[in-house]
Amino acid sequence: MTKEHFKEIAVEAALKGGEILNQHKGRVKHIGYKDEVNLVTEVDKLSEESILRIIKRNFPDYAILTEESEESIPDGEKSKSIYRWVIDPLDGTTNYAHDFPMYCVSIALEKSGEIILGVVYNPNLDELFVAEKGKGAFLSKGSYDTEDRQKISVSQTKELSQSLLATGFPYDIRKTKIDNLDHFANFYKKAQAVRRGGSAALDLCYLAMGRFDGFWELKLHPWDTAAGKLMVEEAGGKVTDFLGGPFNIYLKEILASNGKIHQQMIEVLRLSL
Repeated sequence: MTKEHFKEIAVEAALKGGEILNQHKGRVKHIGYKDEVNLVTEVDKLSEESILRIIKRNFPDYAILTEESEESIPDGEKSKSIYRWVIDPLDGTTNYAHDFPMYCVSIALEKSGEIILGVVYNPNLDELFVAEKGKGAFLSKGSYDTEDRQKISVSQTKELSQSLLATGFPYDIRKTKIDNLDHFANFYKKAQAVRRGGSAALDLCYLAMGRFDGFWELKLHPWDTAAGKLMVEEAGGKVTDFLGGPFNIYLKEILASNGKIHQQMIEVLRLSL
C-alpha cells in the first residue's frame, strides 16, 4: 500500500462526507444530546457511514477511531495493523445544526502513534486541505489533483498584539471551573482579536494557511486535532502543550501557532495555570 493510495482514499472519503453534509444542509431533522450542550445529528452518522464505507473497503484490517463510533476494530478483534484512521465526520455539529457555515470533515492516518496524513474538507467554501508528513500542506478546491492546488504556510506575524487568535470552549463549560474563560480573557487583552468559530479542525487549517496566527484549546479529542496538527506543522507552524512541551493528539490541551508568537502565547497561558 503506497502513501499515494492513502491520500487518494482519504480525499475520496472526505469529499463524500462533505457531499452528505451539503445534501442535508439546513434540513436537520433529529438532534440528540450527548450532554447538555454537545449535540449529535443524524447527519453526523450519515457522514460517518459514508466515510467508513470507503475506508473499510480499501483498508479492511486497519483500526479506526471516530467521534460517533469511538474505537472500531476489524472483525471484533484487536487489530494487528500499525495504522489507525482517526475520523471526525462532522466537526462543528452545533454550527451545522444551526446552519452556521463553520464546519468540516476531518480524516487523519496514524502510523505507530504518529500522524502521517491529514485531510480536512470545508464543504461551504469547497476548500480541501491536505498534509503529508514531510511533504508540506496544500489547499485546493474540491479535488486534490487540480491546477489551483497551492502550498500553504503560516503567517509571519511576530507580535501577539498584532495577532488574530482562535479558540473554543469545552462542552462541560456549565459544570467545570476549567472552562477556558480565564485564558480567553487574558488573550483578548493581549492579542489584536480572538475568534471562536466552533470547529477546531478548521481553526487549525486556517492557522496553517495564515488566516489565524495562533490557536489554543483544552479538553479536545483525538479526532478534533489529528489532521489539523499535521496541517500546522507541515505549513511551518508549531504545536505543543500549553507550556511548550511535546503534543500528541491524546493530550487534553493544545497550543498551536505560526511559531513566531508561540512563546508569547505560553506566557499568557501561564497567567492562569
